[in-house]
Amino acid sequence: VALKKMPLCKRSRKELVVSEIQIMKENRHPNIVNYIDSYLVDGDLWLVMEYVHGGTLTSVLIQVFIEERMIAAISRE
Repeated sequence: VALKKMPLCKRSRKELVVSEIQIMKENRHPNIVNYIDSYLVDGDLWLVMEYVHGGTLTSVLIQVFIEERMIAAISRE
């Protein structure tokens, strides 16, 4: 699993976080990182997600050049 820590004190719209968790709970798919559970720990929200080898999508996109046609294929999937 992977943990994502989100400080709630810095979030001005906590209802958006709750809404996002509800959407993640209801939608499971083999092509997305799936939500497992969440916990409130010392004012932080900890999201437990499936672990994906290779890091975050952002870190991959920063390090690797992807042609537009490949982005379209990935987005389609």
